[in-house]
Amino acid sequence: MTMEILGITVLGVFLFGYIIIASIDFGAGFFNAVSTVTGKDHILTKIIQRYLSPVWEVTNVFLVFFFVGMVGFFPKTAYYYGSTLLVPASIAIVLLAIRGAYYAFTTYGGLKHKGYVMLYGLTGLLIPASLSIVLTISEGGFVKIERRGPFLNYWTLFTSPLSWSIVLLSLTAVLYISAVFLTWYAHSAKDESATNLLRKYALIWAGPAILTAAGIIFEMRKHNPIHFNRLLDLWWMFALSIIFFLGTVYLLWKRRSYGIAFSLLIGQFSFAFLAYGVSHYPYLMYPYLTLYDSFTNKAMATALVIAFIAGLCLLVPALYLLLRLFLFNKEYIQGKRNNHA
Repeated sequence: MTMEILGITVLGVFLFGYIIIASIDFGAGFFNAVSTVTGKDHILTKIIQRYLSPVWEVTNVFLVFFFVGMVGFFPKTAYYYGSTLLVPASIAIVLLAIRGAYYAFTTYGGLKHKGYVMLYGLTGLLIPASLSIVLTISEGGFVKIERRGPFLNYWTLFTSPLSWSIVLLSLTAVLYISAVFLTWYAHSAKDESATNLLRKYALIWAGPAILTAAGIIFEMRKHNPIHFNRLLDLWWMFALSIIFFLGTVYLLWKRRSYGIAFSLLIGQFSFAFLAYGVSHYPYLMYPYLTLYDSFTNKAMATALVIAFIAGLCLLVPALYLLLRLFLFNKEYIQGKRNNHA
């Protein structure tokens, strides 16, 4: 394995970790807002607050690691993506700041105003939509290189079917992942009302999630034929992903083994994520940027790999303790023990 592949693999692990953890976070906020509007907050709010309270402070650690690592391993990404993503990234940062402020005021200040709850829930949809633009740009055709540097054509971006299909997938995937996990979480808390409602949400968003994923592949055929053909070569990974998806839906439908259902969901997205990443190789941005013409020097790469592996070795035990002490501690999830972390 070359250093370039090792570097992008390490970054891929952190990115996938962020996608799963952040999706649960974003979706939880949206479902909390929906329950407030529909008058079902008495069913969901407590169970969602118990999940968010110990988790909100660590959610963005994976994202920070990923962006720092991307610039460290592949310095040219700062040139190609830095200016083109100035507006979308700035919007995402502002929205993340709003979420952080809401967490802090809710946890420590007892903020309960419905307007803030709605704003918080809305950011759960706007953040993944803004961040998904990175994937869109990486497919090529949206950035032009001029004398002053890379230039993002916003008209092409906002009128592209591929762009909107990626945005739709980011939204449906967030809500589906979150609903499946929270169903398991509510079931572990022995909260039957919340379990039934979240299970309903999970089944509702299962179909749109798989359809929007198929929509991206369909749009890829016209927008980026090279990537599309490489995706077809990895059909078996997508077949496994669909099998895991069907297993998740089956268990949800039968109202059993919610923990296994979420594990199958992780398998589904793992294979889809891996297939997308492998088929995208070696490009970081079609057709300008590849892994090899943008990689840092060997000494820097070695230091980064060691640092990131060490960071991962610290994060995994920390997340395990978080799960044991809070998320799946029987007394905590059943509301018998409060947390003000």
